[in-house]
Amino acid sequence: MDNIDPEALPQSLLVRIASALERISPTPAGTPNLSGADAFVWQPVQGNLAPVKNVNRVDIDLLRGIEAQCETLIANTVQFAKGFGANNALLWGARGTGKSSLVKAVHGKINSDNDGTLVLVEIHREDITTLPALLDILRGTPRRVILFCDDLSFDEDDASYKSLKAVLEGGIEGRPENVIFYATSNRRHLMPRDMIENERSSAINPAEAIEEKVSLSDRFGLWLGFHNLDQDTYFEIIESYAKHFDLDADKKQLRARALEWSMGRGARSGRVAWQFIQDMAGRQGKKLD
Repeated sequence: MDNIDPEALPQSLLVRIASALERISPTPAGTPNLSGADAFVWQPVQGNLAPVKNVNRVDIDLLRGIEAQCETLIANTVQFAKGFGANNALLWGARGTGKSSLVKAVHGKINSDNDGTLVLVEIHREDITTLPALLDILRGTPRRVILFCDDLSFDEDDASYKSLKAVLEGGIEGRPENVIFYATSNRRHLMPRDMIENERSSAINPAEAIEEKVSLSDRFGLWLGFHNLDQDTYFEIIESYAKHFDLDADKKQLRARALEWSMGRGARSGRVAWQFIQDMAGRQGKKLD
């Protein structure tokens, strides 16, 4: 192979070889092109952002029982979209209460009102250690970016939270001006309670040990709490979904079946309500478009 003269090869073969090498070669570092979509998923192994054509989200008008949280997050995101001061946000609380749904719905609403102003980039919890590399990439893009991590939490002996602390506010560069960080978690301080208690009981200086563990959540200027629904709000969500998707059921029957469904799952939440509506639509031969 070393003795082959490239000039002796057919031009068409040289073109095919060049194309093949281009496909397998790593993407060069630089400013990414975020014009092709409004949502992306960070793929750290490849070092690129995979576009998401259709974001899995619920219309913001269908989110009930979290109106105060919705209003606050919209206001913060609008400020960011306009280039004004805005805070990183931590949405914490019970499972299935609409935390991640709200982030995606707010992004969708603001983009529909302002013609694709914001990009939503999701980073998975296990990829947090690659966050500095991602921010270096996003720093160069002209679009404004909501960086989103769903179900963020840290367990004992997991030191990756220190990287996140430095990136959010403590590093020399800090987060880029065109990036804001939104995270959801079941834990208010992102750490399990027993982990914090163990630090308190075993550390030489308990106060300093606890401060080190819980200070990560302090890097989020905006905290939004989410809690399990009361029964009336749960019924309101069910009825709103049923009306929106034109499902057949009178109010009394709908509430009885929805209550039975929630009792079978031991919880009342937006997620449980959505699962009930999915089942009901399926039984009626309807799609939830």
